[in-house]
Amino acid sequence: MNPILVYCKRDLIRWFRGRWGFISAMVMPAAWLIFVGLALPIRFTDNYIDFVTPGILAMTTLSASMTGGGLLIMDRMLGFFNKFLALPPPRESILFGKILVITIRGLIQTTVIFFIAFLLGARLYSPSQLLITYVILFIFGALLSSAATTIAIYVGDHDQYSAVNAMVTMPIFFTSTAMMPYDQMPEWLRTIAHVNPLSYAIDGIRLVADGSIPFTQIGVLSALCITILALSVRVFRKTGL
Repeated sequence: MNPILVYCKRDLIRWFRGRWGFISAMVMPAAWLIFVGLALPIRFTDNYIDFVTPGILAMTTLSASMTGGGLLIMDRMLGFFNKFLALPPPRESILFGKILVITIRGLIQTTVIFFIAFLLGARLYSPSQLLITYVILFIFGALLSSAATTIAIYVGDHDQYSAVNAMVTMPIFFTSTAMMPYDQMPEWLRTIAHVNPLSYAIDGIRLVADGSIPFTQIGVLSALCITILALSVRVFRKTGL
């Protein structure tokens, strides 16, 4: 674990020093909370901010994870990978360090969004609800981080990765239950939403807010996370970075 934590700490320090990157990552989720959660006229619920908050939390994790995949490409472009590979720790520790730091970044950003949501009038979560919510976000973040690093390894170019990121992120968000429940969706959209991993994370958080433990959602996300993580390790070994 020590090499993984060292790589994670390195990227976290670099991220904290680049304050504008953190601030810019907060703008879109905060704007969704304010302009959509408070201003959009919704008929299926009395308090839309409560409904939309889990979706914005999951979207923040999605955005942070997909953006974080570029860390791998930047280190490769700047030549750091050649130095890392010459060190004694296993090669996979580089990959796991990236996945861990991307996941942690997402959790930090969702904490800020949580705080903004509470200020805007969203319901307060109990300590146990917060704990389970963070478990869901951690698993979901690890899943997305594994997927993002896999794409980054496969693409290998920063511009192409940015294009893939833009092409993937918004469709995943808008085909989930972030903005509306299943019964308010057209049939074709409902079918897609039922298999969207983002919906599992959002539905899990909503169940937690209602006092339930979402075993199904946690189980599905965990299985997907393990599968994509194994794929990421395989791709990392095969590319010969």
